[in-house]
Amino acid sequence: MTADDLDAAVSDVVAALRPATSLNWSVRAGDLEWDCWHTAEHLGDCLLSFAGQLVARPGDRFVRFMATADQDAAPAEMLEFVEVAGRLLAAAVRMTSSDVRAFHPAGLSDPAGFAAMGCVETLLHGEDIARGLGRSLDPPRDVCARILARLFPQAAHEVTGVDPWAALRWCTGRIELPGRTRLSEWQWHAAPEAVGLHRQGLPA
Repeated sequence: MTADDLDAAVSDVVAALRPATSLNWSVRAGDLEWDCWHTAEHLGDCLLSFAGQLVARPGDRFVRFMATADQDAAPAEMLEFVEVAGRLLAAAVRMTSSDVRAFHPAGLSDPAGFAAMGCVETLLHGEDIARGLGRSLDPPRDVCARILARLFPQAAHEVTGVDPWAALRWCTGRIELPGRTRLSEWQWHAAPEAVGLHRQGLPA
């Protein structure tokens, strides 16, 4: 996973949601308990937090800040917040050596891992917002395939041949697939070492 993948994910979400910035973002976002406005705020905070991890590189905690939006921010400004946060994370990924590791609860992660996690947050919450506003998301399938390989290596092997966007949503408990029930619990693998173990067929 690269900063270019993250840029592609952010661009896709921004393009899908920009025509909906004239709508009411206080409606529920997909199946979430949050509305679209607060989902966008959460997404911006996640992306900035990941960027902070790559800059500060703590080994045992998240950086101690929370990014919030002005309460009177309009939908277009919330989308701007998401885009700024995504681009800053992409910049942090580009400037960070591949051997750097920083804390995430799912394992010490490298820049590629944070890029992949940023893509997941962007695409899934982007879709949550889009669904709430009556729109759809159609992300690049090559990016989705690389996310699966990086964060869900075992599941990626199990869903070979499935549309990568559908497979990603199944891996994250968003949908069911033919012959596969919707997951109630799931976990990605942030540490690159865990990905390697799965590729060897060993437990991580």
